[in-house]
Parts: sequence; C-alpha cells; structure tokens
Amino acid sequence: MKNEDKNIPFFWALTPILMMVFAMLITIVVFEGAPHIPLAFGTIIASLVAWKHGFSWKKIEDSIYSGIRLALPAVVIIILIGLVIGAWMGGGIVATMVYYGLSLLRPDLFLVSITLVCAIASIATGRSWSTMGTIGIAGMGIGASMGIPVGMVAGAVISGAYFGDKMSPLSDTTNLAAGLTNTDLYIHIKNMLYTTIPGLVIALGVYWYLGLSFASTDAELTNINTTMTLIQESFLISPWLLLVPLVVIVMVGFKIPAIPALTFGVLLGFLCQIFVQGDTVASSISVLQNGYTIDTGNSFIDSLFSRGGIESMMYTVSMTIIAMTFGGVLENTGMLKSIVDKMSGMTKSAKTLIPTTIASCFITNATCSEQYISIVVPARMFSNVYRERGLDSRNLSRALEDGGTLTSVFIPWNTCGVFILATLGVGVLEFAPYAILNYSVPIISILYAITGFSIKKLKPDHYIQPSQAIKAAS
Repeated sequence: MKNEDKNIPFFWALTPILMMVFAMLITIVVFEGAPHIPLAFGTIIASLVAWKHGFSWKKIEDSIYSGIRLALPAVVIIILIGLVIGAWMGGGIVATMVYYGLSLLRPDLFLVSITLVCAIASIATGRSWSTMGTIGIAGMGIGASMGIPVGMVAGAVISGAYFGDKMSPLSDTTNLAAGLTNTDLYIHIKNMLYTTIPGLVIALGVYWYLGLSFASTDAELTNINTTMTLIQESFLISPWLLLVPLVVIVMVGFKIPAIPALTFGVLLGFLCQIFVQGDTVASSISVLQNGYTIDTGNSFIDSLFSRGGIESMMYTVSMTIIAMTFGGVLENTGMLKSIVDKMSGMTKSAKTLIPTTIASCFITNATCSEQYISIVVPARMFSNVYRERGLDSRNLSRALEDGGTLTSVFIPWNTCGVFILATLGVGVLEFAPYAILNYSVPIISILYAITGFSIKKLKPDHYIQPSQAIKAAS
C-alpha cells in the first residue's frame, strides 16, 4: 500500500504553482482567454505530482472534492447575489438608489462618500460581500453616471467594504483569525487599528485628491440631469423602495445569516417588480433566471440597468469550482504545507517573520483561491513559530488579516476576485490600483515589523522552546 503521509519536497510542491502561473500568463496575456483552463491544468499537474509521491487516486480525488466543498457556501452566495441584482434591477430598487444618490452626492466627494458608507455598512453587518452586493451595486451606478471611471468606484467600494469586514466583531474572518491564534477578539480588533486606520486615512486622502478632477461643471451637471430624467422615465422611483436594501442590511446586522437575508431581499425585489413597476409574473421570473434588460435607446442607461440573474453568475461559479479543485489538491496533499514550512524556516525575528506570514497568506490566496484557507493554513503553520520568537499572538492574528483577508481581492481566480467581477462588473486589473486600503495595509504592517512599532513581545516565561513546539505540533 502506498504511503499517504509522505511529505512532498519543496521543489515538487512548487512545480504545479509555477506551471499554473505560466499557463495563466500564456492564456490571458497571449491568447486573451479565461483563467479556467490554466487552473484546470494546474490541478492536473498537482495531481500528477501527488501521485508520483505515493498518493493514491482516491486520496487525490477526495482532495479535489474537499476543495469544492469548501467553495460551496461561496457558490450559493454568488448565485443569490445574481438573483438579488436581477430582482432589484427589475424592481426599480437600484434605479431608486442611483436616482437619489445622484441628487444628494457631489461628484468631487463621491469616492470619499461611498468608501465611508460601505465601511459603516460593513462594520454593522460584518460582511463585505453583502455590502458590495447591495450598496456597492448602487455605488457603481451612481459613480458611472457622474463620469467617474468604474475602476475608481470599484476600488473605493472595495476599500470601504473590506475596512468594515476587517474591523467588525461580526466578521467571519475577524473571528477566525482571532480564534485560530487564541487571541481575544477585541484585543485583535484593537491591534488592527494600528495598520487599518492609517490605511483608511491614506485611501480617503487619495480618493479626495482624485475627486477634485470630477468637480461639478455645467456639462457634467447636464449629463447627471439627463441620466436622472431617463431613470424617472424608465422606472417608478419612490423613497419607499429604499426600505428593501435597508431591511436586508438590518437583518444581516442582527446576525441573521446571509443566505436567508439575501433570499428575503430577492423576494422583496421580485414583488416590487410586479406590484410597483407593473411587470408580469412571467417577466419577473425570467429576470431571476436571465437577468433584467432594458431598452431606452440610451446605451449608458441600457448597460447600467441590464444586469443580474442566475445565468450571469455561471462564469463565476465555474471558475470558483475549478480554482478550488487546484487549491484542494495543494492543501490536502501537503504541498502547501511544504512551501509554507520552507518560508517559516528562513525567519529569525519579527522583521522577517511578519513579512513572511503576510507573503504566505498572499501565496495561499493565489494558490488555494479562498481567503479562509489563507488564514487557516498560515495560522496553523506559524503559531508556534511566533511563540519561539517571543511574539504575542496578536501579531500573528493581525498579520493573517493584513495579508490574507485584504489581498484576496487581487487574485482574479480567488473567490473574492471572481465575486467582485460578477457583482461590480470590474476586473482586478481595473480596480487594483484604486483598492488603496487593501494594498496599503499590508505595506504598513511590513513597515511596522521592520521598525518594531506596535509589535507586542511575550514575557520570557511565555516563550516556547523549539522542542516544545515540535511536541505541541505533534
């Protein structure tokens, strides 16, 4: 019988990742294709490497299914967001949010405003995805109507949503990072303020500067007024429709799980399309499946509100499933562990350990395509190392969030990256330069590690010796 516990050497563990990245570059850059096939190719190479090192096909197959199972909650949420977008488009809810947003918000302060609104909503709910799938959708419409590039708007939405997700005691990732490192939740959140608040301030400063170029002009005001008139002609606009997103946000804020809360949002949008907008039941059902379409003769309005439905999410769902097969094989055959162990072995102090942790989180995001794994695996690998180096667990929990939660958006095939593409309609290359909080916070965290600022040390009697670490790990 073949040994299922054999360790895969670092070189062989790295081979599937390098070959996947090479295939990804060729497919996307040269052939302008989708990332699905390179990810499937990476899964094949990883499976062959595992088989060569003694893993049975049954173990490899179980690893693939394990990765897919981990992605199923994300898949359900993605499908529900597609339903929400379709129902809210058809029900005039998004149109109402865009209409009042255009009447209340100034173009020069819009990026700052949408960041803060998304941050507040995400803190209240603890969920970046729900925030992007509700407020974010409206924000994209408002920003586009003001003539602001979609990449900028998406970056501001993402920065705000992930600030709230990171700092909320209701957030899954925040609780996960604290729990896996045995750090008190509120100590963990307080410690994250050192990196996250400066990141938010930098982001808001940049958004304010960028917004100066979008100060209202007569021409711009004319375009905004034209858009508002067309929206009024195409939909029945009522402030009562704003209750629908408010109800969903309140439900999530009261710890009602995302799936029933979003399902209720779909139902409300469906009813609004029938009883408020006056569409037929058959048409409203078709919108849930195929998305909402509108033909006003204005290409901007038509593209803005022709969205949503289950079918619009199938590209995202298929990419998520394929990406998780690759991650499942890497994680469950020990290849990822081999890579992270190699990286942890090169660290001697906080100056190198914390940057290594952040890099490990990013690599895990890129290889396993799921931000939860990017927290779980490095937490497992580095926990004892931090104690050996005399570092408090709050340093690890913060590094996990700085490097794992925030960087997940920059990987196009990560569940977060594909969700943003499907929801906001903007790819990584467009929004990445403007998701300022998401890349400034890891940089700040690394600078703190180098300088020693806010790095909490353990008392000498709390150190763990290498021999104890080995015993604890076993």
